Amino acid sequence: MAQNNSKIFDELAKFMSNAAGAAQSLRKEIDQMVQTQVERVMNNLNIVRREDFEVVRDMAEKARTENAALGARIAELEKKLQTS
Repeated sequence: MAQNNSKIFDELAKFMSNAAGAAQSLRKEIDQMVQTQVERVMNNLNIVRREDFEVVRDMAEKARTENAALGARIAELEKKLQTS
C-alpha cells in the first residue's frame, strides 16, 4: 500500500511539473501575441517610438541652443553697426 501511495505521489508530482511547464509555455505565447497586437495597433495609429522621439527632441534642443547663440551674435553685430 505504501508503494502504491508513493507511486501515486510520484505521478501527481510529474503531472504538476508538466502542468506548470505547459502553463509557462502558454503564458509566453500569450505575451508574444499581446505584444504583436499592441505593436500592430501602435503602427496603425502612427505613434512614434520612444527612441525616435528622444532623437528628435535632442535635435530640437540643439537647434534652439544654436538659434539662441546666432540671435545673440546678430544682435551684437547690429549693435556694432549702429555705433559705427
